[in-house]
Formats: sequence, C-alpha cells, structure tokens
Amino acid sequence: MKKFITFVCIVLGLQVFAQQKHLTIDDAVLGYYKGLYPKSLRALQWVGNSDHYSYLEKNAYHIKDYNNQKVADITFDDLKKSYPDLKRLPYFQTVTENQVVFQTPSAFEVFDYKDMSPKQHLEYPSTSANFDYCNQNKSVAYTIDNNLYISTSTTTKVPVTDFEDKNIVSGQAIHRSEFGITKGTFWSPKGNYLAFYQKDESNVTDYPLVDITTYPASLKSIKYPMAGQGSEKAKIGLFNTKTQKTSYLEIDTSDEHYLTNLGWSPDEKYITLAEVNRAQNHMWFNYYEVATGKKVKTLFEETNDKWVEPETPSLFLPNSNTTFLWLSERDGFMNVYQYDLLSNQSKAITNFSFVVTQILGFDAKGKYVFVEATGEDPKGLQVFKVNLSNGKYQQITKKEGTHRTQLSTSGTYLLDNFSSLTVPRKQAVIDTKSKECKVLLEAENPLKDYALGATEFVKLKAKNGMDLEARIIKPVNFDATKKYPVLVYVYGGPHAQLVTDTWMGGASLWMDYLAAEKDYIVFTVDGRGSSHRGFAFESGIHRNQGGVNMEDQMAGVAYLKTLPYVDSDRMAIHGWSYGGFMTISMMLRHPGVFTTGVAGGPVTDWKYYEVMYGERYMDTPQENPEGYENTRVHKYIKNLEGNLLLIHGSIDDTVVPQHSMTLLKEAVDQNVQVDFFTYPMHPHNVRGRDRVHLMEKVIRYILANNK
Repeated sequence: MKKFITFVCIVLGLQVFAQQKHLTIDDAVLGYYKGLYPKSLRALQWVGNSDHYSYLEKNAYHIKDYNNQKVADITFDDLKKSYPDLKRLPYFQTVTENQVVFQTPSAFEVFDYKDMSPKQHLEYPSTSANFDYCNQNKSVAYTIDNNLYISTSTTTKVPVTDFEDKNIVSGQAIHRSEFGITKGTFWSPKGNYLAFYQKDESNVTDYPLVDITTYPASLKSIKYPMAGQGSEKAKIGLFNTKTQKTSYLEIDTSDEHYLTNLGWSPDEKYITLAEVNRAQNHMWFNYYEVATGKKVKTLFEETNDKWVEPETPSLFLPNSNTTFLWLSERDGFMNVYQYDLLSNQSKAITNFSFVVTQILGFDAKGKYVFVEATGEDPKGLQVFKVNLSNGKYQQITKKEGTHRTQLSTSGTYLLDNFSSLTVPRKQAVIDTKSKECKVLLEAENPLKDYALGATEFVKLKAKNGMDLEARIIKPVNFDATKKYPVLVYVYGGPHAQLVTDTWMGGASLWMDYLAAEKDYIVFTVDGRGSSHRGFAFESGIHRNQGGVNMEDQMAGVAYLKTLPYVDSDRMAIHGWSYGGFMTISMMLRHPGVFTTGVAGGPVTDWKYYEVMYGERYMDTPQENPEGYENTRVHKYIKNLEGNLLLIHGSIDDTVVPQHSMTLLKEAVDQNVQVDFFTYPMHPHNVRGRDRVHLMEKVIRYILANNK
C-alpha cells in the first residue's frame, strides 16, 4: 500500500511539473508585452490640488476618492466625440479637478471632463521636441533644432531664441544630463516666466558616427566632450511671457563650470542655482534676482576632496518665499537641510545614517515634510514623516520592501506602489495620520505557472568590513549535491543598485530564464561604488575605477567558491556599460577566475568618456595620469585567459565605439583573440525586438564557452 501511495505521489508530482510552463528567451526579454510582469493600475496619479486620484483601466480613466468612490470617468468615446482623429486613449500628462491635458502628434489639448468639451488647442510644428506644458498659463515650450519656442492660445510659434550658430543650443538638458538634470526648460510658479538652459558647444569636439541607412552611408556628427578636453559653456535664459523679451542671468562660465539644480522662489523674484566647479569638488549655492539678472549672494558652499554632486533643486516650504529645503550628503548620507534666503538661518532637518532619496512634499499646514529613504535596509525604500521644527520623525510605511509613493497635495494621503522579493505588486492609498491602508490592487504572481528557481538575498563582507548586498538565483529543482555553472552579472558603478527588495529581487527575467532553463546559478553583488549606501561606500572608486569595486566582486567570487554546489571551474561574467568595463577588467586583471566574459557597451579607457561623469570620478587625465593608465583595460589584454566577447551599438553616443575599437586594435597588435559583435544603428542600449537577438547572443556565447 505504501509503495502504491509513493508511486501515485511521484506520478502526480511529475504531472504537476509537466504542467508547468517553461520560459523562452522571447518571454524573458519581451515579458512586459506578454503579461509576465505584475499587473498595475496604469498612470496612477493624484488629481491636482485634491485628494482624488486617477488611473487608466479598460480604455478609460477613472477618478476616485480615498474611499474608492467614483468621482468621474473619462472614456475613449468621450474624447472621440471632440477629437475624431484620436486612434487610442492618450496618456494624460496633467489631471486637475475639472480638466485633463494630453498630447497628440501636432498639439497639446486641454479638455474639460466636467462639461465634456475642449478648452484649448496648442499647436506646434512637426519637427518640435522637448515639450514643457505650463498649466498656469496654458502654454507649451518646445524646441526645434537648437532654438526654443512657445505655443500659446493665440500664437503657434513665439520665438524665445533665434541662433543660427548650431553650437548655441537652447531649451535642452545640459551637462549631458548629469547632476539630476533631465530637461532644459523651467516654468516659473505662476507662469509669468520661462527659465531655460543654454549651452555653447563651440569648444566641444565633434565626434563622428556613421549612419548606414543612407545610400551611401553618411556622417552623423555629435558633440562629445571627452575627459580633459574642451567642455560646454552654460547660461541661464529668462523669457518674460508678458513682454516677450529674453534676458540672461549674469554668470561668467568661461571656466566651464556647471549650472545645476535650477529652482524658482514661489514669488518668482529669485532663481536658485547650485554652481559646481569643473573639478566638481566645490559647490556654491547662489541665487539671482529675476528682475535684473544679477547675483544676490552665495548662501552657502560645500566642498569635498573627492566630489560634490547636487542632484535636487531647492524646495520652498508652503507659504514661504524665502525658506527652503536642500538635500546634501555632506555628512556622509543624503539628508535634508533647511535654509532661508534672507536671514542666513540654517539647520539640519534629518540626521539619518541612511540615504534620503527624495522629498515627497508637506502636510497642509507646512508642519511636516515627507521623505522617501532607504531606512535600515538599503535594498528597500520607506516613507518617513519628519517634524520641521524639531526633526522628530515616524515611519509611515512599515512593510519591508520597496515603497514608491506619491503624496497628495494636502499631505493627507500617499499612493503606494509596493513590491518586495515575495510580493509582485500591491497598490494602495495610505492615510498619513492614521496609517490606514486601503488596497487598490493586489497583483497575482504572473509567473506562478512557470518552472522557476528560487531567488535569495545574501549579505557578504568587503575587505574593509562594509556589508555587501548580493542576490543568488538557483536553478529549478535545485540539488545541493550537484555542481552548477555560474554567471556573475555585474554593474559595479555609481548611480546604480542591482540588488533590491523588489519583485524578483531586482533581477531581469532573462536571468530567471538562464537559471530555470539552462541550469545556471546567476549571482550579483552590489560592490562599493554603487548607490543607496552613503558617500563613504560610493566614493571608494575615486581616481581608481575598478579598484575597490573589483575587490568586492572578488569577495563575491570567494563566497561562491565556498558553496559546495558551485562549479568554480565554470564561471562566466557579463555586464553592460560600466558593467562592461567591470567584465573586461575582471577577465584581464583576475585571469583564470572566469572562463567567459561578455562585455556590452564597455568603457575601456576613461579618457574616452565624457567630461561631466568621467572627471567627477577620475579627475582629468592630466591630473590623474596614473589612475587613467591603471584603469585602461588595453594594457592588460595579454592576460586574457578564456573567451571574451565585446558588443557595441554602432552609433553609441554614451560610450562611443572608440572604446571597443581601440581595444580590438590592441588585441590585434598583441596577437590576442577576442570576439566582437556590433548592433547597427543602435545607441548605448539595444532595445525593442532586437533585444531578443542580443540576449540570445549573450546566452549562447556563455553556454558555448563556459565549459
């Protein structure tokens, strides 16, 4: 009888396993489009100046209150009546208590969903880009080529700048989008002015890329400031919407210093700027008078012998034109500080020994500020409510994991988009006073029917005693008595965190495919240099990229070798961009550890990288020749043991193709065999359908050579 029961259990177990689905590489890369990522309420956002929220579902926008009661619905059919050319429900860029704003290929539209009628139509030419809509004055700023324009209710094309010299670029992000810069235009709080970035790239070298889509191929030239060479000179322009005149702040940037984190005072009298010297070790917080363009004064300064990197503009307190909050990691961790433009008074608001990632907003009375921060676990994100008077705080979100939140205008409610290693997604509204949580959506595990291995977090120690966060993905039907090959996936550089307490632990689905379908262990460790760990952890790479971060990758290797189920003779490594640099560095500077490496879009010589990022971490080649020489992977090419594949987009404008080309030339000169593949007409990353080809290329190479 027992034998019969055992037989039945085995058969049933086999049937269950047989019924499980198996991931394909197409599934893994295109999983979002195949429904393999957790469901969500799309476009979930607060309705301006209210405690109502909106989201997109089933071809309609739904607006609801805190109790999940319907306030309004806006359907595709509703819009189609007023906009017959619409092909699908558009994304609403702005939702107010009675209007929505959306963009079509030729215009911004303002639609009143209370009386179901169009209110404004803001046209722009088909060649326009870099749009910035202002709800206060119902105008939109945009660029055409290197100039800036505004479309209003009466005029489609109001010129803000008119430069024939293509080296003068207005209204676009400057400094190659470093320092938290994501755009080039900044409407004033009441919509009376448009501030904008302008850059003079005359000193920046032209870099040649080749467009193979023309007959014959043609030159696609870009401006690329390489470390130690000429950089751009920035300006701040001001356009007065009433006089329609353009003026500039009086700032001398002949020294090529950076103008970052532009902010407005609420009364529109002042513009605040964090000005950073080109060496990026000194920041001056200056403010300027809008009426004259003159500098009022330097309110405070920050210096550091490694780098200073402001990334968030001033945020003024409610009902104050002079008191604002500032984020700084001057004391080792990103914290909140308060300043006043006129009184020179300042104080620390938070004193966390963990990282504040952003300021979410305030309560209605301006007594409390809400911040997002890692909390004690750097893999996650939590929300804290901080008293502005005494710095006392309480944690609003409690569940371990990652809470990505939006605060309502009143500060009464949070929209919480939560996930963790074990929770695919939970979207909820949280009362910030009572902490009551009302669930809007709880997503099922979209991979529950698939045969997948386990993902686990591991904590390691760096050589200096610092904690290192790591993630290991094991194969399906893992057997600790077997020996498994390993892929180490690496990034290892600034502004990145791969190991997170989110769904799948922050791993991409192709890693689960490799573990589940190819019987691999996939391992990642966030070494020193990566984000969300504080300045000491992040700044160990200064002047020596690939130093302590390679040391920490080797700590990960040492850990893997302690595991009885790891086949340490079959270890491969793969990474992209900075991870490509780390992959090559690990292959060449620790030969014999890995049989196989695949380096995508790799930095190979830091002197070929851009001024803004490269000089922050390495100084200039003239100032740090030894550091540049020691991190240049070309000098180690003779050390190659095993197989190395370089992959590069042919028009990569971030890590330019010269990186891979010069390394290939060195390999030829040294009679060293490496492999190379390019993706024609792809920039720094390979996206779309071609990404399936990329990941199949990477995985095939690893499987074929990691033996």
